[in-house]
Amino acid sequence: MKEEIARVLTMVQEGKIDADQGAELIQVLQEKVGTTDKLVEKSTKYLDKTLKIRVESTDNDNVKVNVPIKLVKVVLMAGHSIAASIPQSEKYVKDIDINLIIEAIENELDGQIVDIKSANGDIVSVIIE
Repeated sequence: MKEEIARVLTMVQEGKIDADQGAELIQVLQEKVGTTDKLVEKSTKYLDKTLKIRVESTDNDNVKVNVPIKLVKVVLMAGHSIAASIPQSEKYVKDIDINLIIEAIENELDGQIVDIKSANGDIVSVIIE
């Protein structure tokens, strides 16, 4: 199931399908999941995970942020807005689709969900562990 959701999110990220189509596909996948008890247990374990954002800049403007999944929506939206308004960090966050990350979290995706490498060697990654 996780792999199927990851494939759907990749298709959205690559522009092969739009976000609404991706959400519909994910909803269909979720309807196929087993019992409610398993989902509740899985969700509880998922809430103990951490969202890790890593920026490695060729200019040494490196960033490491760890946010508990329980707080991620609020912190992610606020942090992205703040970073987008700072000229030095704006170039690193302008291409990150925050809604895609939030959707991945709501669907309990695990592992690396964003991996961007710019032409000049800057690297941005978002990981859920």
